[in-house]
Amino acid sequence: MRPSPASVGPASASSLAIALALAAVYLIWGSTYLAIRFALEGGWPPLLMGGVRFLLAGALMYAALRLRAVAAPTRAQWRNTAFMGLLLLAVGNGLVCIAEQTVSSGLAAVAVASVPLWMALFAALRGEHPRRIEWIGLGIGFAGVAWLNAGSSLTATPGGLVALLVASVAWAYGSIWSRGRDLPAPFMTAAAQMLCGGVVMLAAGLALGERFDGWPTLRGLLSFGYLATFGSIIGFSAYVWLLQHVRPALAGSYAYVNPVIAVVLGAWLAGERFGAHDIGAMGVVLLGVVAITLAKANKAAAPAIGGARRG
Repeated sequence: MRPSPASVGPASASSLAIALALAAVYLIWGSTYLAIRFALEGGWPPLLMGGVRFLLAGALMYAALRLRAVAAPTRAQWRNTAFMGLLLLAVGNGLVCIAEQTVSSGLAAVAVASVPLWMALFAALRGEHPRRIEWIGLGIGFAGVAWLNAGSSLTATPGGLVALLVASVAWAYGSIWSRGRDLPAPFMTAAAQMLCGGVVMLAAGLALGERFDGWPTLRGLLSFGYLATFGSIIGFSAYVWLLQHVRPALAGSYAYVNPVIAVVLGAWLAGERFGAHDIGAMGVVLLGVVAITLAKANKAAAPAIGGARRG
């Protein structure tokens, strides 16, 4: 799961810079699901691994931002980022880590791809009435989720699938809840979320009896390092940069690219098996997400076009 930044308006940038940033978000975030699996297999307990990861990444980002004179969060902003860190990281990412003990990394990525569907549903409950195409996208997407969970050949257990469902709902609700809240600058919001979410994950892991039986394996340590640096810092920085330079629909396109990369990497590097059933269900889920994303992009573009005509 990804920290939720505040959106800002697009600015000019070169096509090469945009392509590199998109490649970073697609490849890095698409590979984090397999990295989580390798870290778990390498001796990291799920919640302790996530807690240490986000505390380390958040502390590094926070220190770097303060050295650059970025304002620290106010007390109210700390409260808001703490709640976001609880939902998005402690519950969202934490349950993904727990699920990947019994669920293949590819299936975890496809399940998380349903987040935009839940976000659209929560937005509708807040009074943001979806267009007809968005309702159609919701129906298609949730049909794909049901199809995927009914007889998938990707490794999974009922408990793991429930954990992924709750993780996606928590992430989506936290993202919708954050809209219009008093938050610090985007990078500082991410750092504060990671610090708060990391503390909660560590406390939850210790309370549930998670302990290290010994030093993680070399692959486990390398996977953890990859998650902390590339996944939490570099990948997120590229995403925030994209939000400043491209349309939100393009920046958010990782939601339907990451699962494809995750499934391919899981099959290639971890021997995860998938068949026509899984490919078909994944295609249906992603079709629903694409429909919702395009509908939101058109909805956002309409006022801007109208404003230009009035001028």
